[in-house]
Amino acid sequence: MVLLSTFLNLTFTGLVVGAIYGLFALGYTLVYGVLRLINFAHSEVFMWGSFAAVWMTTFLGARAGAGVPAAVGYLLAALLAAMLVSGAIALLVERVAYRRLREKKSPPLVALISAIGASFMLSEIMGLRDEIARWLNLDGVLGDYVRSARENTQFTNPLPNTTLVEVAGFQVRSTQLIVLVAALAMMVALDQFVRRSRLGRGVRAVSQDAEAAALMGVDQKRVIQLTFLLGGIMAGAAALLYLMHIGVTRYNVGFILGIKAFTAAVLGGIGNIRGALLGGLVLGLAENYGSQLFGSQWKDVVSFLLLVVVLLFRPTGLLGESLGKARA
Repeated sequence: MVLLSTFLNLTFTGLVVGAIYGLFALGYTLVYGVLRLINFAHSEVFMWGSFAAVWMTTFLGARAGAGVPAAVGYLLAALLAAMLVSGAIALLVERVAYRRLREKKSPPLVALISAIGASFMLSEIMGLRDEIARWLNLDGVLGDYVRSARENTQFTNPLPNTTLVEVAGFQVRSTQLIVLVAALAMMVALDQFVRRSRLGRGVRAVSQDAEAAALMGVDQKRVIQLTFLLGGIMAGAAALLYLMHIGVTRYNVGFILGIKAFTAAVLGGIGNIRGALLGGLVLGLAENYGSQLFGSQWKDVVSFLLLVVVLLFRPTGLLGESLGKARA
């Protein structure tokens, strides 16, 4: 019975973490599906969204244990702030780091280097926010928003984290359930948007054949901007869910998480929205099971070993279907 309860707990928490990975991975999948480009700055898009959520709850004076209606209001405001900031940062990255290179038809390696540079720049700007505020004489006004810029920043979850189900040691807590359901719902919503909406058909058309799509009247520039925006919005949502689950962020939080999300995208099939979900869930489960069997220090080893093994037998990932081949 103890073994069963441990297995169920590992499975459920693995699905929760995996759902966050999958939601985060959508940005990599969308951009690669359209541009055949790995947007390594996407990890910092996630990081900026996490800080936007923290700052919004701080500004509103959110506190732990607030009533459910107030807590829902705080979280919705934080979600909106995270999505807006992450979406704006994603558009900024597209405009500054990629657009000029794309117009000049630069080699993919140049775009990759630009992506890495944008990633470090965004991370260091957040890490230097206290210095920047001091240079602008705003440190006294911004106060706690900029202090200890390179230390962990706590997130106050206003929603009570109560136990909903407890059977023979197996527990389901409210925050975990909300994170899992919300992540799955947003991924399903994005999948249906891409498959059924007019804008989504434009995204799939450009992914499949950009020149033919242009001849049919599809605005490629607009589609690329939409792709970055959608990926940023999903990263912002993933950032809030991550904060609800983990409760802390920092200026370089996107580094390891970004690698994990990219791994999830490749594992499920890069360029495949449903593959990102599957890859994230599989990765979350593998991490939890590996930590239990070999120790927490082996968690990352198990994750990347799984990726290598899968790609040896399925080089295109578990699903392997590209965004351009998706059908409504």
